[in-house]
Amino acid sequence: MNNLKYYRREFKAMGIPCDIQLFAHDEAKARHAADAAIADAQRLQALYSRYKADSFLSEINRVAAIGGSIGVDDETACLLDYTVTCYEQSDGLFDITSGILRHAWKFDQGKLPEQSLIDELLEKVGWHKVIWKRPVLTFPVPGMEFDFGGVVKEYSVDRAAALCYAQGIKHGVVNLGGDIKVIGPRDDGSPWRIGIRHPHSKEALLGTLLLYKGALASSGDYERCILINGVRYGHVLNPKTGWPVRHLAAVSVVGEFCVVAGSASMIAMLKESQGADWLHDLGLPHLWVDVHGASGGSMATKTNDTIVWRE
Repeated sequence: MNNLKYYRREFKAMGIPCDIQLFAHDEAKARHAADAAIADAQRLQALYSRYKADSFLSEINRVAAIGGSIGVDDETACLLDYTVTCYEQSDGLFDITSGILRHAWKFDQGKLPEQSLIDELLEKVGWHKVIWKRPVLTFPVPGMEFDFGGVVKEYSVDRAAALCYAQGIKHGVVNLGGDIKVIGPRDDGSPWRIGIRHPHSKEALLGTLLLYKGALASSGDYERCILINGVRYGHVLNPKTGWPVRHLAAVSVVGEFCVVAGSASMIAMLKESQGADWLHDLGLPHLWVDVHGASGGSMATKTNDTIVWRE
């Protein structure tokens, strides 16, 4: 393995900085693999971005706005089936219809929304209000919206790693804005060192993860939040109340697939005081910190602990 060459590529996808690090016998092979992975990430962004008027997600939401029906392709159907599983396993807390609540929460304005606006939007939230009979989506309640946040980016990470592996890459890591999938250890067999950021300090780490395989995903109020009268309101919103969760500040989960780790970390955040117990019962390695700074989990409990995960 010592004759493998290191190759790194930085790029932007889904509005976030990303990078791919690979070891290959020659740069051309690594570049070809990275090209395929980046192209696929950009393809998924074009399909499912809520910011692009010509995305398929925007087309779905235009149909939802008038209370119509629309057929979807197999890839979208599989993503919807997965979100239904998450909805059921989270007792309705992981809900892709809850993105409409962002119309109330303007985190750049520094003020809380009116409860009347939240109540108005909550009338259009709830997967149980959607009729999903593959491959057709029907929206009996006009004005609903879908948001694939918490699924598509993590799915893209898994696909990027799989595409690199299919190109013959056996050693590398894909990082899309902090959601990570390891293709295989470094060229000398050593693990990849991944810092898990503290949610309230860009300089501090909750821990350093040594990852030989698998994926890491995190959820938390890392960026978008409002601080009012000493109370921090993050961007993870409870779809039943319309208000930000207030118990866990951040959760990181390790699993075989990034999409599973990502949805698990998000569900734990949404479960608030029950999140830590839910993660423990789930059995995936994890790390959490609450809004008071207390931390725990099955991976580590102290700042700067080194965490090794092989299986």
